[in-house]
Amino acid sequence: MNALLQARQAYSAASAPIRTPRNMEYQVLSRITHRMHSAAKRGSVGFGALVEALHDNNRFWSVLAAEVADGANGLPADLRARLFYLAEFTQVHTSKVLRREASVRPLLEINTAVLRGLRHGGSAT
Repeated sequence: MNALLQARQAYSAASAPIRTPRNMEYQVLSRITHRMHSAAKRGSVGFGALVEALHDNNRFWSVLAAEVADGANGLPADLRARLFYLAEFTQVHTSKVLRREASVRPLLEINTAVLRGLRHGGSAT
């Protein structure tokens, strides 16, 4: 019985899902987007949580911008340029949200669109 248990444990690890860069990007962006959405729904009470989520969102997009700006990145040049533009927009729009001059909605829509692309086979990085 002990050998059977060990065999199950050994082979069950092999059946665990493989973590690809795309999967990890999806998970990180999904968590950030969920936090932004939840905090925004809370209104003024959730502003502190929104600030934290926006900070993490900016960090995510900064890393993505650096990756797509790298000449060795394998994505098509047009896609890299569009992602870089979205990163710039995200930075500028986040500043407006933090000053309470704009809604978080465009940032949520951008993240959701990227999540759809990551889930359905579109390339992100």
